[in-house]
Amino acid sequence: MIVDRIDHLVLTVASIEATSEFYARVLGMDVVRFGEGRTALAFGGQKINLHEAGDEIVPRASHPTPGSGDLCLIVDGPLEDAVARLEREGVAVELGPVERTGATGPIRSVYLRDPDGNLLELSTPA
Repeated sequence: MIVDRIDHLVLTVASIEATSEFYARVLGMDVVRFGEGRTALAFGGQKINLHEAGDEIVPRASHPTPGSGDLCLIVDGPLEDAVARLEREGVAVELGPVERTGATGPIRSVYLRDPDGNLLELSTPA
C-alpha cells in the first residue's frame, strides 16, 4: 500500500457555525453541508470536516478537543496578500513571516489562531 494524499481531516470545535463563519470569511473556504446535518470546509481538493464538541460523529478520535489542531495551509499568491487580508478581517498574526520547511521544500509562513485556538500556519513556497 502507498498513501497518495489526504482527503480530509476533522476538527472538533466548540461551535460549527462560528468556525464555519471564520474559515469562510477569513480564509475563503466553502462551507459544505452534507449527509444528515454534517458540515465541512472545502478548499482545493480537500476538506475539513467539523465535529461539534460533545456531539462528535462516531467513530471519532479518542480525545477530541476544541483547540488541539495545528494545521499548515498553502495559500495561493504572495504571503503579504494573506497578511493584508488577515489585517482587514481583524485577525492577529501571532508569528511571522518566518522561514519553515514544508512537505515539498522551503516555505514562508505566518501563524494565527481560529476561534477555538487551533494554530493555523498560512504558507507560500519560499
